[in-house]
Amino acid sequence: MSVISRIALALVIIGAINWGLIGLFQFDLVAAIFGGQDSAISRIIYSLVGLSGLWCIGLLFKDLQENDYEPSRATKNGRMAYGTEFSEEDDVTTSRERRD
Repeated sequence: MSVISRIALALVIIGAINWGLIGLFQFDLVAAIFGGQDSAISRIIYSLVGLSGLWCIGLLFKDLQENDYEPSRATKNGRMAYGTEFSEEDDVTTSRERRD
């Protein structure tokens, strides 16, 4: 995840917490910290949170394989190697004979 995406996600989380406080307690944390809803800095923060929400819409449509890629399990051609890291196992009948 890029730095811009992480910043946008952090701002969206801040906005979600602020909306939760407004919904549960009728308390606007951003307005309380920065001097009311009409102050310039509060409006800038509200705008940044809104733009971050738009940016994070793109995260919904990113390819999931991009986040789940494990280079240690992939082969040279980029496909997953589904083999085990252990040697081949004997036939079930021969392994039973060894235990008896």
